[in-house]
Amino acid sequence: MTKFLLAVHVLAAILAIGPVAVAASMFPAAVRRAAATSAPEDGPGDGPDPGTPAVVRVLHRICRVYAGVGVVVPVFGLATANSLGVLGDAWLVTSIVLTACAAGVLVVLVLPGQEDALAGLAGDTGTGTATAAGASAGTGGEAAVRTEPAAVARTAARLGMYTGVFNLLWSVVTVLMIVRPGSTTGA
Repeated sequence: MTKFLLAVHVLAAILAIGPVAVAASMFPAAVRRAAATSAPEDGPGDGPDPGTPAVVRVLHRICRVYAGVGVVVPVFGLATANSLGVLGDAWLVTSIVLTACAAGVLVVLVLPGQEDALAGLAGDTGTGTATAAGASAGTGGEAAVRTEPAAVARTAARLGMYTGVFNLLWSVVTVLMIVRPGSTTGA
């Protein structure tokens, strides 16, 4: 049973977390291109690809859907750890804490930041503006992301930073799962 749980855990990590990591990493550049689409340069053929806003929406949808599917990863990870009898090992506790931090970064910073960017690209005049944390400040009337180059660059940079932190946390968790420092289950 342990091998089955481990196989599902590893497959879920690859198939659920991988797409989120890639799509979230591609999102900032896609936002920059989409903003440039809304303000094309002068001259024939100089404007960016008009399909870029759709790409931004698809990347966000991938992040949102696979984030939900990603819940399977820690569930089967905990089941595997329980069957191996390593729930109290330091490497596993550290991995659990880092996984929770990665989930928090995704849910609190990355996904809301992407939603704010999408709203700004759509010209939404919602009730809030983006804050440094990517959440709505509720200051009224302004779009979360304007299509001015400086605002787009700031939003894209912030999302890139949050995504980098998310990916770094998952990278550390992956290394801990492979190396298992101090483990008596053999590595």
